[in-house]
Amino acid sequence: MIGDKVVASARTWIGTPYQHQMSCKGAGSDCLGLVRGVWRDVVGAEPVPIPAYTYDWSEVSKAEVLWNSARQVLQDVDAETPLTSGQVLLFRMRKTAVAKHLGILVTVEPTPRFIHAYARHGVVETSLSAPWQRALTARFTFPPHA
Repeated sequence: MIGDKVVASARTWIGTPYQHQMSCKGAGSDCLGLVRGVWRDVVGAEPVPIPAYTYDWSEVSKAEVLWNSARQVLQDVDAETPLTSGQVLLFRMRKTAVAKHLGILVTVEPTPRFIHAYARHGVVETSLSAPWQRALTARFTFPPHA
């Protein structure tokens, strides 16, 4: 199953230091770099080139750049669909901010957990606690043909 492959790949990234705009397992990654690296492991070549981006993404313009970009290469998951391991999670870190953080859901039961690259922590596995669940904005899956 694609979700199992995504989870297995994501777990190999745990411990990678946080580095903005990087996607190199063991050397450095940010949250987008983690998803890009898992894509390369599971699907193959990245589907689009990634332009340089700042820490604030598109906060000034309020454009949902990351969300719209994710929709171009990943499959949307309906909000009513249950959480499933391997889903890509998109978070809005503040209610009024653009969505700009990604993670990969790795377990659902007994407690949902996800892997993400977090500044000052690196790539870690974290509980999908109530604050993270409130910040969850959208979910995606990797293409089914992967």
